[in-house]
Formats: sequence, structure tokens, C-alpha cells
Amino acid sequence: MTDTIVPDTEHKSVSGGLVARLPQLPRDLAQLARFDRPIGWWLLFWPCVFAVWLAGAGPQFALLGWMLLGAVAMRGAGCVYNDIIDADLDKQVTRTAARPIASGRVSKRAAWGWLVALCLVGLVVLLQLRLEAQVVALASLALVAAYPFMKRITWWPQAWLGMVFTWGILVGWVELRFDNWAVLACLYLGAICWVIGFDTIYALQDREDDASVGIKSSALRMGKRVHGGVGAFYAATIALWGIGVWLYRPDVFALVALLPVALHLVWQVATLDPADPDNPLARFRSNRWAGALMAAACFVVGNAGA
Repeated sequence: MTDTIVPDTEHKSVSGGLVARLPQLPRDLAQLARFDRPIGWWLLFWPCVFAVWLAGAGPQFALLGWMLLGAVAMRGAGCVYNDIIDADLDKQVTRTAARPIASGRVSKRAAWGWLVALCLVGLVVLLQLRLEAQVVALASLALVAAYPFMKRITWWPQAWLGMVFTWGILVGWVELRFDNWAVLACLYLGAICWVIGFDTIYALQDREDDASVGIKSSALRMGKRVHGGVGAFYAATIALWGIGVWLYRPDVFALVALLPVALHLVWQVATLDPADPDNPLARFRSNRWAGALMAAACFVVGNAGA
């Protein structure tokens, strides 16, 4: 069995995980949907949790279970679509040249079929939601479809990704309540800034290749000021989340719930080393814990005294 594991997988070897143990074609399809990189669906899922738990309706484990399944399926579908569109660019970037479509191991026709299958799973999840939440969820498709082209036309594709990756906040909130729109806006805008920050860190891995093939990114735009840039977006994240929390529950102790996630983001910036090949990826992946800390804060604020 040929060991075709892309460089940034979390399953580095044939013995390194379930995906790596699969036969070649299933493994290629799993990699195409990034099943070997669960960080992506965690980062898609956590914003859903933010909204559901801040909405104050209790744990809502059944709803979150469906949203987790939707995050895995639709993140996979988005990655397949992105790789179909970006196949020619991926061939020119060291980190992505081994991807299944770019390397020729999976045809675009097969990839479209896999995309449809993943979307059908997403449809099952969609049907579990109330009509208003379904409409909100479907509204994200235009943003998703446009995302792969953003890196060709703007230095800030990370901002577009922020709108896409945090859309679950809008879906989760509308599923449970129809008020406190200012709180929702702060939660959503803060999450967008969070995504810009962590995806800029992720993009540090590809700066040289991106520059050579004409791909734009916030990491390239920030240049040597990346620490200050990421720090500014993370500061905006906490500021917006803090305003949202205050509008929801004007209590200084509610703001204290944000302290752990704020400290974690400070740690990311303080220890970020763009010169170390492994450091940006590790800092990027640590955002699964940032998401968990923010989710905990939302639960405390949303359900205190309930």
C-alpha cells in the first residue's frame, strides 16, 4: 500500500490512524474530505456550540449532535469542492501537491460524486432544523461556493472564510430564539475575527509557495507584522465577544468567563514563530481548545441562574 499522506495530516504514517489504515481509494476519499484532519470540523462545530449554549436553552445535546454530524459532512463537502476548483493551484504548492485530485489519484468526476454524497448527509441534518434555521443554513451556500475564488482576487480570503466557518452561529441562534440580535451580531463578528487570526497563522505555512503562484493571503499581506496583525484580530475577537456578553448579561462576572479563552489567544500570539515550520500548524490546531473555552464561557453566561 503506497503511503500517500499529505504533509499536514494528523495521521503521519500508515500506522498512524484509522484513515491511514484504509485501502488507497477509501483513504484518498477520506483525505479529500479531510477526515484525517479533524481540526477543521472542530473549528466549524464550535461556533454552533457558542450560539446554542449562549441562547440559554440548556445543553441541547441532541441538537448539537446533529450539528456535529453536519459540521463533519459539510466541512468535508467544502474541502472536496475547494480541491476540485483549486486542483491546478494545488499542484504548484508543496504542502498541497499530494492531495488526491492534484496528484491525479482521484478524478474530478469521482470527486463530484463524493461531494454529492456528503451533501446528502448535510441534507439529513438540515431537515432536523426548524424552517427559519433551514433558510439561514441554505443562505450560506453562496458564500461557500465563492470561497475558493477569493484567494485569487483579494488579500483577505481569510475574512471570507470567517463568514463561512462561523455561519453556524446564525443557524444555532435562529433555531432557538428570535431576539437579542445585537448579541448575535457581536458573537458572529467576533468569531469572524477569530477565524481571520487563526487562518492567518495557518497560511504562514504556504507564504513562499503562495507568493510564487499568485495566491493571496492575509499572511502575505501582513508580512513581518504578522504578530501584530494576528494580535489585533484576536483583540477584536475578545472585545466583540465581551460586548456581546455584556449586552446579554451586564455582569462583570460574566466577562470573567471570557478570561480563559482570552489568555489562550494571547499565548498563541506570544509563542508564534513563523520561522519554525511546525510552530504555525501547532498554534493553528490549538484553536480547538480556544473554541472549547469559548463554548464553556457561553454555557456559563447563557445558563447562569437557569
